Amino acid sequence: MPNQRQHPRTPMRCRIKISHPDVGDLYGFTRDLSDGGVFVENPDLTCLQPGTEVRGQVQDMPIEAPVLAMMVQRAIPGEGIGLAFIDAEEDAED
Repeated sequence: MPNQRQHPRTPMRCRIKISHPDVGDLYGFTRDLSDGGVFVENPDLTCLQPGTEVRGQVQDMPIEAPVLAMMVQRAIPGEGIGLAFIDAEEDAED
């Protein structure tokens, strides 16, 4: 099966907070990152269905990181979720 990804992935591990009303604030670790999204390792996040919008914020930075809107693209049971970044500029134009 050919790789259909638009953006190459870069392995990156950092702590991240994911927020959603159904799960509250959950913390996990990024596994990889691309221009289009991030995979977050935390099995408790897999209850979120594809298409669900969440907020994410990298933790433990020297300054407070921005809170980003993201959408669940896929869930891998026992591992975590793949999230796509939502373009705030695109949303503002709609």
